[in-house]
Amino acid sequence: MDKNFSELISYSESGILSKVIVKNEKMNITLFSMAAGTEISGHTSTKSGFVYVIEGDGQFNLEGKEIVMSAGTFIYMDANAVHSLKAKENTSFVLVLSNN
Repeated sequence: MDKNFSELISYSESGILSKVIVKNEKMNITLFSMAAGTEISGHTSTKSGFVYVIEGDGQFNLEGKEIVMSAGTFIYMDANAVHSLKAKENTSFVLVLSNN
């Protein structure tokens, strides 16, 4: 499979868009594009995974630790870790969750 994430990024005026890239028995890969000023409130996942930021400026809170979301940022999350996000500017990232 061949994907150029930059070509898949699009933003809504005031919301969050998600595009499933891969979903199979081993993993889920989703591209998220958050419009400036949008938030995803605190939540957990039963799967471990990581976030890789493609572009933007945002704030990622992982278990109470604030992490700046800028291009190239890599954030690993254990299963059931509480996390939330806020986009200061339009921000896109790839979320990879493991089904193992």
